[in-house]
Amino acid sequence: MGKYHELAKEIVKNVGGKENISGLVHCITRLRFTLKDEGKAKDDVLKAMEGVVTVMKSGGQYQVVIGNHVPEVFEDVMELIDLKEDGGQGEKEKKGRLLDRAIDVVSGIFQPILGIMAACGMLKGLNTLLVALGLYSAECGGYLIINAAGDALFTFLPLFLGYTAAKKFGLKPMLGLAIGAAMCYPGIQSGTLSAGMEPMYSLLEGTMFASPVYINFFGIPVISVDYTGTVIPVILAVWFASKCEKFFNKLIPDLVKFFFVPMLTLLVTLPVSVIFLGPVATFGSTLISEFTLAIRGFSPLLAGAVVGLTWQILVIFGMHWGFIPVYINNVMTLGYDNVMMPFFACTFATSAVVLAIFFKTKDKKLREMAIPNFISGIFGVTEPAIYGILLPLKKPFIISCIAGGIGGAFYGHFNFRKFILGGMGIFELPNMMNPDGTMGNIIVAFAGIGISMAAGFLLTMLFYKDRKETAETAKVPATGVAAVKGKDGKIALASPLKGKVLKLSEVKDEAFASGVLGQGAAVEPEEGVLYAPADGTVSALFPTGHAIGLTTQTGLELLMHVGMDTVQLDGKGFKAFVETGETVKQGQKLLEFDRKLISEAGYSLVTPVLVTNSDDFEQVEITGDEKVKAGDLLLSIM
Repeated sequence: MGKYHELAKEIVKNVGGKENISGLVHCITRLRFTLKDEGKAKDDVLKAMEGVVTVMKSGGQYQVVIGNHVPEVFEDVMELIDLKEDGGQGEKEKKGRLLDRAIDVVSGIFQPILGIMAACGMLKGLNTLLVALGLYSAECGGYLIINAAGDALFTFLPLFLGYTAAKKFGLKPMLGLAIGAAMCYPGIQSGTLSAGMEPMYSLLEGTMFASPVYINFFGIPVISVDYTGTVIPVILAVWFASKCEKFFNKLIPDLVKFFFVPMLTLLVTLPVSVIFLGPVATFGSTLISEFTLAIRGFSPLLAGAVVGLTWQILVIFGMHWGFIPVYINNVMTLGYDNVMMPFFACTFATSAVVLAIFFKTKDKKLREMAIPNFISGIFGVTEPAIYGILLPLKKPFIISCIAGGIGGAFYGHFNFRKFILGGMGIFELPNMMNPDGTMGNIIVAFAGIGISMAAGFLLTMLFYKDRKETAETAKVPATGVAAVKGKDGKIALASPLKGKVLKLSEVKDEAFASGVLGQGAAVEPEEGVLYAPADGTVSALFPTGHAIGLTTQTGLELLMHVGMDTVQLDGKGFKAFVETGETVKQGQKLLEFDRKLISEAGYSLVTPVLVTNSDDFEQVEITGDEKVKAGDLLLSIM
């Protein structure tokens, strides 16, 4: 039970009860309800309630103005009503480029398991290291149990991703877990089927897509695929299931929804997944492996570069499995593989990029993630680094691919080979020693590691710009106005914007105009940049980027709110350059916003700049200038 539980209970009661609430979000000062019937809300009771500043109605929302502690009140209200965390409106479709949206989806699905994924990778590497040092054997029970702890997540990855993808796509999480479990079910895995029975027939015989069929689904052939350890098939399956669930929810009567909706969703989703989604990934893998073999016949250097450049992309989409049969066949028939092995460069290129980010970033969370992910990568498990750091940052992922391509080209040119199956990361090295005892191949292995890591590290240091580093350099020219107490006892506060100065009373929003949220001024911006008006700490940054709180070194608590009702843009047109808890300097760029987009969407750009703890001061005076530039005097506080 939260600190504001009683207040939350009274608010819910007086907006008409939880059955009257169809949606709830919050901005930096107010709860924004979507009510089924606003007539049921008791405006006067809410306005008179201790802890509520005022009540407003705007943009189809019933707004209960709380103040700076609105996030805590929001959490307590959410505990009382049956809505999802997104306000009951479902996940809105994100705009932007297809690649950006795909990266957002994949990285969002992996985010909840990154820590345990890194831990499991390190366990696997440590276990292999201790065996290599001769402390125990790979046949002993201790090795098997530790390996189970490290390998279980990667083997049954579809279960974990089924759960997290379900939360991302708005499907019931237990249903996503059931889909992931079904895709790991031994009875449908290609290895299990091929070991226990003869194929009934083959599809596409005589082509590169020839596929044995062991089972069918009521006459429809099912191409066998091993889904354990894969990523994309389960994500696509859960996305498809989320659409099915919505459809069946509309179709099935309420009386029997509880069991009929999940039953029908599973009944439709799994056959579609194993008949269509898995084979599509398999055929894509086959195409890529055949293409690589063709290139190798023309130029081993070019083929190595292609494998190194694209390997991590193939891993993300689960298409790297097309190389596995080639790899195994080469080792078993030729005694070595030199087609797949250029991918070895990617492991170390990725690790070096992560290490460079550790040295370059000022982001505490990134630094905390970097070292475990670096160690995990050296041990051969790069998924935590890819999904947790490289993909969300985008440019480092591209750099890691380029560095992998450079190392892969080196390996291809020097005919780098692996003679024994097994091992990961540095623990693959013993399997790369020439059977005749010569050292040529292992020297190539170490040289390729050095080249890949040097390329990844140097390219990251040269071309990756940390977000905070960018923000530090984006400053307005010094103007001499600083939020320090002068001899007259006044604190001079600079304007965070360039534009026309307005009194708060001119703002067309009762909560701001009345001064109940704090005294100050407003600026109608002429440029789409908001700068820090003083040295201080970012005390609040709303996820949509439209509002930011700042506590200055002189004790001012500031709120800067770009536009009116712009929270409804859901972050579109806003870009933040800082985050909560960050220390900033006067003139540092805090936000960028698209003035044209906001105006065309029908929202006012007028930006209040409030001293929310103005009751702690005698007087807040507004500048007499009609227009200001960023950095000019805006407020004088006594």
